[in-house]
Amino acid sequence: MNRGHAPSDGFLLPVQKCREGQDVASLADHELIAAVIGTGTRGKDVIDLSLQLLRDFGGLHGILSHGIREIARARGMGLAKAIRVRAAFELGRRVISRRVDSRCVDSPSAVWEFLLPYMAGLEREEFRVLVLNNKNGILKNSMVSAGTVSEALVHPREVFRDAIREGAASLIVAHNHPTGELTPSKEDISTTRRLVEAGTIIGIPILDHVIITDTSYYSFKEGGYI
Repeated sequence: MNRGHAPSDGFLLPVQKCREGQDVASLADHELIAAVIGTGTRGKDVIDLSLQLLRDFGGLHGILSHGIREIARARGMGLAKAIRVRAAFELGRRVISRRVDSRCVDSPSAVWEFLLPYMAGLEREEFRVLVLNNKNGILKNSMVSAGTVSEALVHPREVFRDAIREGAASLIVAHNHPTGELTPSKEDISTTRRLVEAGTIIGIPILDHVIITDTSYYSFKEGGYI
């Protein structure tokens, strides 16, 4: 039976469930994916296709970390369905990032919550700078370096450029670890110390350096490096 159409045995597709009053938030992950891609393919209905997609990519975070054409190559998907899936993720990312854009970042957890929409699911390291006013409000969120999975290349002049232009009171720097490992590397520690020294000379202190993963964070200040 192909569940791309309403069957007669009482089974309801996700869109049909919501039409009958069920909250979208109550749908399972595979049902949300099914609602986005819309239809199945010959020999595989939309529910089975969605379950297969989650299995093949290791869940929602796995799908998020893959590009459109990688998703399109999954059996039964194709480019149009892959674009719909990626568009759904992008809508969610934009809602979250715009909601928190005006926040003050006064703790490592606040930094993590702010930057997660920008850095979740990335396959390579990015180094970001939060340019702050005297109340820890964000003046600018800049991506200053994109590296490999193992390291991000950072130079003080890039880190402090926007801070000087914006008349910043202080900075918080952050980078992601795509592997999910929170322990700072020797390079992370030496980079942090170099930037802290530069900030002291320039007169714009580095308040913290935060490692971001999809599930948690590490604070160099809390770790005693700042």
